[in-house]
Amino acid sequence: MTNTLIIGAGPAGLAMAGQLVHRGQPFCVLEASEYVGYAWRNHYDRLHLHTVKEHSALPHLPYPADYPTYVSRLQLVEYMEQYANHFNINPLFNQPVQRIHLTTSGIWEVQTPTTTFLANNVVVSTGYNRIPNQPELPGMSDFRGVIWHSHDYRNGAPFRDENVLVVGMGNTGAELALDLLEHGARPTISVRGPVSIVRRDMFGKPTQPTAIFLNKFPNWFYDFVAGLSQRLSVGDLTQYGLGKPKHSPSYLIREEGKIPVIDLGTLDEIKAGNIAVAPGIERINARTVTFTDGTERPFDAIVLATGYRPGLQPMLGETLSANILNERGYPKSLWFDEPDLKGLYFLGFATPLTGILRGLTIDSEKIAGHLFR
Repeated sequence: MTNTLIIGAGPAGLAMAGQLVHRGQPFCVLEASEYVGYAWRNHYDRLHLHTVKEHSALPHLPYPADYPTYVSRLQLVEYMEQYANHFNINPLFNQPVQRIHLTTSGIWEVQTPTTTFLANNVVVSTGYNRIPNQPELPGMSDFRGVIWHSHDYRNGAPFRDENVLVVGMGNTGAELALDLLEHGARPTISVRGPVSIVRRDMFGKPTQPTAIFLNKFPNWFYDFVAGLSQRLSVGDLTQYGLGKPKHSPSYLIREEGKIPVIDLGTLDEIKAGNIAVAPGIERINARTVTFTDGTERPFDAIVLATGYRPGLQPMLGETLSANILNERGYPKSLWFDEPDLKGLYFLGFATPLTGILRGLTIDSEKIAGHLFR
C-alpha cells in the first residue's frame, strides 16, 4: 500500500515524482519498460525539442548549462536519467499496468502481470503519444515496397535515391520529410487538409518566449497576434498544396487540441520544390499511389506519420473511460471530484499553448497542490 502511485517513468511521471520528492511525500513509480524515458530512446535520430531549454526542464532541476537552446533527443534521455538519480526516483521496471480499479473501500487497485498495487491516489502519466496510430489505407496490402510507421523510423539512410511518401504533415511528418531529403531521398508529403505552420524562430530568436508572454492576455488578443504573426512569417500556402487554416495556431491548440507544425526548414524546401506535396490518398497500388485529385505517382516506400493515441481505454475499462475520456481518448481534466473518481489524476495529456514540457511542470504542481491541500 502506498499513498501515491505514479504510472509511467517518462517526462510526465518523473515530473510528478520530482514534485512529491520536493514536498517530502511518499510515492511509487511503475514503468512498463526497463528504462526511464523509454519512448524518447526510440524516437528518430535527429529529433530535438522544439521548445527552449529554459522552459522545458522538469520541476526543480534545470538542464546542464552546456546543453544547447534546443535539447537533442539523447540529451533529454541523459537529463531524465540525471533527474531520476538526483531525486532518488527508483521506478519498478517491467510493470505494465493492465487495469485500474476503485475498490469498495475507496482504495485504488492497480494490476500488472505480476503484482497488484494498492494506493490512495493514482497519477496516470503514460504519455500523450503512447500507441502508434496505424490506419489501414485502401490497397495497403498490395504495395510491394516498404511501409513503416514513424515509430520505426530512425533516419533516412535506407531510402537514399528512393521516392518516399510521408503520410501526414504534423511535426513528425514535416521533420521526417526534411530528414529524408537530407539523406538523398525524394520525399512527398500527403496532406489531407490545411496545415497550420509556425516558425520555430523569427529574426534569429525562439518564438516560445513570445507565446508565453502572449498567454497572459485574453484569448482574442493572443489569437489576433498569433494569426498576424503566422500571416507575416508563413503566409498563404494554398499554392503549395498546404491550404490556409481558418483559425490562428493558438485557437487551434486551445479549442481543438491541434498542435501546429513547428517549422525547422521543411517549408522552405517545399517552396523550393525539393519536397513535394500531394493531397489525400485514394488508394495504394503495387508500386504507385493514387491521390484524391486523380493523380498517380510512383513510390518505393511509405512512412506513416499518422501520430499516436494515448491507449487508456484498456487500462481504465469501459466505465471509467466513459466518465473520464473525451471523444479523442484523452482525459477531460487533471482530476475529477466525483466520489467514485476521487484520487485519480492524469498528467501529460494536455496540449498547452506554451509548450508540453513546460505544461508538465505547471500541471504537476497543480496536482501536487490538490493532493496535499
